Amino acid sequence: MDNKIRIQDDLYTYVNQQKLEELVIPDDLPANGGFLELHIEVEKLMMDEFERLVKSDEKLEPNMRKAIDLYSIIKNVKKRNKQGIKPLLKDLRFIQSTNNLALFNRRLSQFILNRYPLPFTAMIEVDFKDPTKHSLCLMGPSVILPDTTMYDPANPQKEMLLNMWKTAALESLNFTDLSDEEKALYVNDALEFDAIVATLVKSNEEMSDYVAMYNPMRTGRVNGLLKPVKFKNAMKKIFGFVPEITVVGDVKFLKGFKTLFNEETFSKYLHWAYVNFLLRNGQYLSEDLRNVTGAFGRALTGVQKMREVDKFAYELASGIFSEPVGYYYGVKYFGEEAKKDVIEMVHEIIDAYKERIAANDILEESTKAKAILKLDTMKIKMGYPDKVDPLFDKFSVDKKDSLYKIVSNALKLELLDKIEKFTKPVNKNEWRMPGHMVNACFDPSANDITFPAAILQAPFYSIKQSRSQNLGGIGAVIGHEISHAFDNNGAKFDENGGLANWWTKKDFKNFEKKTKLMIKQFEGIELPWGKVNSKLIVSENIADNGGVAVTLHIMKKMKDANYEEYFLNWGRIWCMKAREQYRAMLLVMDVHGPNILRANMPPRNFEEWYETFGVKSTDKMFIKPSKRVVIW
Repeated sequence: MDNKIRIQDDLYTYVNQQKLEELVIPDDLPANGGFLELHIEVEKLMMDEFERLVKSDEKLEPNMRKAIDLYSIIKNVKKRNKQGIKPLLKDLRFIQSTNNLALFNRRLSQFILNRYPLPFTAMIEVDFKDPTKHSLCLMGPSVILPDTTMYDPANPQKEMLLNMWKTAALESLNFTDLSDEEKALYVNDALEFDAIVATLVKSNEEMSDYVAMYNPMRTGRVNGLLKPVKFKNAMKKIFGFVPEITVVGDVKFLKGFKTLFNEETFSKYLHWAYVNFLLRNGQYLSEDLRNVTGAFGRALTGVQKMREVDKFAYELASGIFSEPVGYYYGVKYFGEEAKKDVIEMVHEIIDAYKERIAANDILEESTKAKAILKLDTMKIKMGYPDKVDPLFDKFSVDKKDSLYKIVSNALKLELLDKIEKFTKPVNKNEWRMPGHMVNACFDPSANDITFPAAILQAPFYSIKQSRSQNLGGIGAVIGHEISHAFDNNGAKFDENGGLANWWTKKDFKNFEKKTKLMIKQFEGIELPWGKVNSKLIVSENIADNGGVAVTLHIMKKMKDANYEEYFLNWGRIWCMKAREQYRAMLLVMDVHGPNILRANMPPRNFEEWYETFGVKSTDKMFIKPSKRVVIW
């Protein structure tokens, strides 16, 4: 470590500077280090497995064998290049031929089932109020740029980025049979339609308050606001009945829908749908199409070239067959000793959380009891599921079919499965993340935490690491996910996963005051690649703060606690080297703060940080005691 960097001034750089110098960002990725470095390691491991299994007749779980077959099909570049755009033409022509509103309404159910771009997004989700049931949800479509705020005329990047998208779109349309005049018209219409969308839909900051997206309306009223779209007719075709309620995620969008979609804008919509469908599905066609349709996404993140065929093949095959691949990885590479050890740690952290809740000075006894009940009923999903979801049994991988047909059929079956389950009770045993994913999550509607097998390795966790290191790594991540049950969104869900007010009025006001202090702590922070939006990242900052608080609580009880090891590993897990474009994009898109802040901000709220490293008021990692925030 370079002694010019003092830990008292910058924990993140002090711990990671040598690693950051050594790290090389692969040409086909936007970043490396931390979570992504583990992802790369898992990817390499599993790609070697896939290559071995392609040549082997080893008996596998049937869906894992389908994943291997799909991997081979994707790698058959010669066949895909020969097919070119042909597999997509039928769908493109179907969109193109839907040339009037009456025909659009007759075909609307087909548009939904075939995943054609629509002027709204309809989906099936767990109902926030009653998490035992599903609800039909409605949102606006996505915009071309990473966030609606980037459409501000004062944004110097707006025109440059939209021109980059325009170039990629025109190059992609060169593979179609459209004339040059039609290509220009389609792209310009798509941009004009997108500009209207950007005035109506929520920003990422607004969407980060996901409780505010729960606005149940009678479907009849939604149908009226969506005119001239005959929404009810399409729902009846899809479900066999019209759901009584539709949950509207963006009321402003729905009320302004008529300005987006009407007789005058219909042709613009159709051209927008055509272009976006091509850009979305080009990756499943020839290598040339995969290259040009992915150009804008690479430009946004600073990636220099598209992924090599073998990496793309693994990424797609393990994505379509996520659970079978995750199950295979978990069974083969996740040890029972590690699983048992981490589950014990989770229970210890939950118990420590209960102790902290009981001693919390902003809560009355009735609120404490409800919070502890939520912790008592929290479910733990560790490693990988006991069995693979039967949905994957329906997926077909026929080597005679095009890659596009295989993928689109799988995605359609996934949607049909959701439609079939719409009137059935929610299955809370379903996993949101596969075993080979390097990540973790909390699901407020299920009140459960998920830790895939792939994250349970160094530096986050290792049986060979000290207990202090593991608490500063996976322990704080576990505490982070538990804390999401009590962040500004999760705090509004009860122990059963239902949206409910279980707080006293006074307690919730106190909690909101603390949340505002957390927002203020990150407010206005300028980094070389842009300014932090403290409202966008507040839920994750609350969770980071809680993860550190609860693990330090455990450290206090340990006879052999090593706070240096704890804080050093906390700083280590956030190591990330990224391209400037990617960093800038994350600032407007990601609810997680920049990694340097995730490492450096939480520790300075705790006395242990100051005592361990002798941090003084003249040091950069110092915050006045009156400005320190500890919520949980």
